[in-house]
Amino acid sequence: MNTVTKTEAGRCPFAGHAGGGPERSAAVASVAHLWRDQPVIDWIDRWAAGPKPDGSALARLITVHVREIGKHFLSVPILTRLSEIRRQHGPRDAFLDAFLHSILDKYEGRYYNRSYLALPLIERIVEDPDSGLDPERMSVLLMADIVRHETTASSPDRPDAPTLRKRVTHALRFVASCVESGDDLEGLAERLPAPPANAAGDWFGMTVQPVYVAHDEYFFIRCLQAHEMVYTTLAADLRAATKAVRAGSFAAAITHLRHADTVFARAAMLFRLVATMRADHFHAFREFTQGASAIQSEQYKRFEIACGTPAAARLHSDAFTNVPAVRADALAGHDNLSDAYLDARRHGTFNAQQWDAIDGCLARLEAGHQRWKATHHSLARRMLGDAAGSGYTTGVPYLQKCLDNRLFWRLGEAYLAGSKVG
Repeated sequence: MNTVTKTEAGRCPFAGHAGGGPERSAAVASVAHLWRDQPVIDWIDRWAAGPKPDGSALARLITVHVREIGKHFLSVPILTRLSEIRRQHGPRDAFLDAFLHSILDKYEGRYYNRSYLALPLIERIVEDPDSGLDPERMSVLLMADIVRHETTASSPDRPDAPTLRKRVTHALRFVASCVESGDDLEGLAERLPAPPANAAGDWFGMTVQPVYVAHDEYFFIRCLQAHEMVYTTLAADLRAATKAVRAGSFAAAITHLRHADTVFARAAMLFRLVATMRADHFHAFREFTQGASAIQSEQYKRFEIACGTPAAARLHSDAFTNVPAVRADALAGHDNLSDAYLDARRHGTFNAQQWDAIDGCLARLEAGHQRWKATHHSLARRMLGDAAGSGYTTGVPYLQKCLDNRLFWRLGEAYLAGSKVG
């Protein structure tokens, strides 16, 4: 395996600029790297000269190379060729364009959470009409892939046997929560869900592009991708519940809210999974992820604004200035469940029993969200200590300040305080 030592590393050679100019050669550490990369360069050149270039074939080659050396260490000759390929072929191949969006992020000076997690490619797979997927089913595939990876990889920094068993068990429990499997986790491990056997499914294996060569980064990326899919599902549930409340449809509203309660429990499962990673294994690759942070998660913020418009202080904090598109939607006064709920209360839309059921769902969501944040804070404190966050926040102190945020802060005292959350 080709690897790069940390003494060759340093900060991202492309940070702060979008290619061009002599400083790009900083990515080539030695003649040895050019020698290492020459077979890949030659293959790319043959691919580009071919009569019918196959985007997935190119992506497979680059994925293998990235996992051997880390995306942070891709050399300029490769990156310049891929940039030109994206310019020429991206408009005609949406999957290849989304793939190269992630591969070229550091080179083009736009590295952040979405590109680190290859979310444009994952979303493209989900949106393909032939995939048969939605964000919830994609989260299952991501967890199933963790099981496969952890049970087949042979890297020297692989976790010890007890940690591996715990990690695989947590991933299988996530999968089991989404499929009909009962308590037979061992049996489930032998019949894991697989990506669809079509063009969209072929790209699933190219959705992990680690920045370094640490074993745990693959698993870490998959966990964060699943986190985004979970919150994509939750945001859709809350928007659908809002429409149902507006329409006076109790059955539809309670169906979506109960589904949201179930899905939210999986967010807590993901933190238990991440907690199987040792802090030193995390820091082995973290120094190469500066600029990409969970604070940039658009889907979590979209779930938050689907619950209700955040308080002004929250909207003007780092949490939302890091997701300007979501912040703009919130400031534009889009509809949300808190507004719909208060209007329905004023109009007497539902009877007392129906309101009790709705309030119970919202109270459980609120309580689950508070536990989720507390777990996040505890996990970050163990992993980061006093280190700053990779999204240029203060790290753990930032999360401490977020503990008081409420999803349904406008409803709490008036309606939800006495609701049962068990």
